[in-house]
Amino acid sequence: MSDSATTELNAIKIIHDALAPLDVEARTRVLTYVTSLLGLDIMASSSRMSGRPADRVSPETTESSSEATTKDPTFSTFAELYAAADPQSNGEKALVAGYWLQVCQGTESFTGASANKELTNLGHKVANITDAIDSVKNQKPMLILQIRKSGNSRQARKLYKVSHEGIKRVEELINE
Repeated sequence: MSDSATTELNAIKIIHDALAPLDVEARTRVLTYVTSLLGLDIMASSSRMSGRPADRVSPETTESSSEATTKDPTFSTFAELYAAADPQSNGEKALVAGYWLQVCQGTESFTGASANKELTNLGHKVANITDAIDSVKNQKPMLILQIRKSGNSRQARKLYKVSHEGIKRVEELINE
């Protein structure tokens, strides 16, 4: 076995041993945080390995086809997604806009300005998008993660990413 394969197997064992005592939600939070911290895009990586498009990789599609019971909804416009999710708070509006940009449009991250631009085009502009994003970013589990900040001022550009839990929350809104 090559040195890199041995190193990978050792890393897998260490990670498994560290996560084994945790419940499923805690494991998800830990993995979401670590992948974000390392700048990894697991959905894109999984799709390259499986040959599936990144926006179609989900827990349902990794199961055998007889076990998969739901099909991911697809939306051709942000308006369709927004109508299906029917967000009630400014935080939910920002979350749905981030979901559109990241999951439906396939971007790795998004800015508050790009999310608010989508909302503005529908007539649902948020007066302070940063506060709206912070409201869902500060929840436990975090629904949106801040992955980068450029500049030193309070008005610096921030890059965000919808977390795994955030994606699940939007899908819950869609299915309500």
